[in-house]
Amino acid sequence: MATTYKPKQISKKLLAELGERALDVVSNRFGLTPDAERKTLESIGQKYGITRERVRQIENAALNSIRKSDTFGEHETSFEDLKNIMHGLGGFISEEEILPHVGKDSLDENHIHFHMVLSDQFTDHREDTHFKKRWSVKDEITDVVHDALTSLYKSISLEELLTEDELVSRFVSHLKELGEEVRDEEIVKRWLRLSKKIDSNPLGEWGRADSKSVRVRGVKDYAFLVMRRHGSPMHFREVAQAITDTFDKKTHPATTHNELIKDPRFVLVGRGLYGLREWGYKPGVVADVIQGIIEKDGPMSKEEVVDRVLKERYLKRNTILVNLQNPKKFKKNKDGLYTVAK
Repeated sequence: MATTYKPKQISKKLLAELGERALDVVSNRFGLTPDAERKTLESIGQKYGITRERVRQIENAALNSIRKSDTFGEHETSFEDLKNIMHGLGGFISEEEILPHVGKDSLDENHIHFHMVLSDQFTDHREDTHFKKRWSVKDEITDVVHDALTSLYKSISLEELLTEDELVSRFVSHLKELGEEVRDEEIVKRWLRLSKKIDSNPLGEWGRADSKSVRVRGVKDYAFLVMRRHGSPMHFREVAQAITDTFDKKTHPATTHNELIKDPRFVLVGRGLYGLREWGYKPGVVADVIQGIIEKDGPMSKEEVVDRVLKERYLKRNTILVNLQNPKKFKKNKDGLYTVAK
């Protein structure tokens, strides 16, 4: 940060323009007091026995008075230093990132926020359902970034997970209008973090924030992540241990088993073994699996049925043969091949 920019010293001079009550209102509203707590309109109103709206009027009048003062004009160059810092960070950044980046502590951050509100060199973009509270000093890029983030979100399916590199690459493809500016990967990542709709899970995989694979909330979600990373069926005891090892969350095997049974993302493929439905495993008992295979690919010999079922379930050969002999489910045709009984 440029040495000419001293937030607390500047604020002290700006606030000297105000009367006692106006000074108290502004100091408390922006958290410029030693406790660094930003007070609500209601709490300040209770202190003075006035309405929230009256507090707001006093605050707005005080800010306008500061903006019109000679002292404010004298410190425009200091605000320019802050503006240059923001330019270097991409010109468009969330409030939760810019304040700690410049300020030394929470009180310092509140003074910086106070200056950004005062100066017309900074544009405030309020938090909404899609984006975090953010500030810009390069207004020409804000619409492009907003549109690119919206398009990026729409391009990600609910089940899709991306590495950070894949996400950045896809985002850049939506930022073609900005040309050279998107070559700075850190700036691109900073813009990505403006979105409330795109987020990462505990494994650092990115996707839609409303996805169960990103907003992890319980054992079954943690189980999905560890199994997806493992890449092949796991026993529920292995899953429980993997959750403990990966996320440092002590998980009981019985609890894990119960969660896997209830969630349609998981398929029981053997004694205590679970696979993911997205891997192609289908739910159902052994006879259901055999029926689904024959209905899809037509009549099969006994050995063909066994081979196919073993690709989908971890079973003993004899278990498959016993199910295949059920006359209510299967029969042989004239060629000696098994078909589904009508």
